[in-house]
Amino acid sequence: MDNDLKYVGFWKRTVAGLVDTFLILLVIFPILIWVYGIEYLNNEHMEKGSFDFIINYVFPTIAVILLWKYYQATPGKMIFKATIIDAKTGGKPSLRQLIIRYLGYIISTIPLGLGIFWVAFDKKKQGFHDKLANTVVVQPKVIESEPVEIEDKK
Repeated sequence: MDNDLKYVGFWKRTVAGLVDTFLILLVIFPILIWVYGIEYLNNEHMEKGSFDFIINYVFPTIAVILLWKYYQATPGKMIFKATIIDAKTGGKPSLRQLIIRYLGYIISTIPLGLGIFWVAFDKKKQGFHDKLANTVVVQPKVIESEPVEIEDKK
């Protein structure tokens, strides 16, 4: 890995995930309420149909994978200047890797979210989804320079 990069840890990735979830909900809830009415939020037995499936599952899947493909990050990750890279080459992941990574989130959550929490303990900060796709999430290191003393010329 490039010496100017560091792995992004659990808490930053958690915040990024919450930001992304909020943004997706900000887009899909108004659409669903427009189509189904406000009852959509209150009636879990309501017949919702294929449009509901498309807006709740297909749209977010495509949106996230396209963001990863073109920006190597979602808006939440962009807050931290974090990017998803290929763990071996340090380059852009392939579309295949990104699809595996997305599907890997399902696997990561099945054992009580262990695959997500694994980021906190792994030396490369990889969750199960990263390990399956052979990706890592990195950000630039903050390089702190030493303070410069200014002479007083009186």
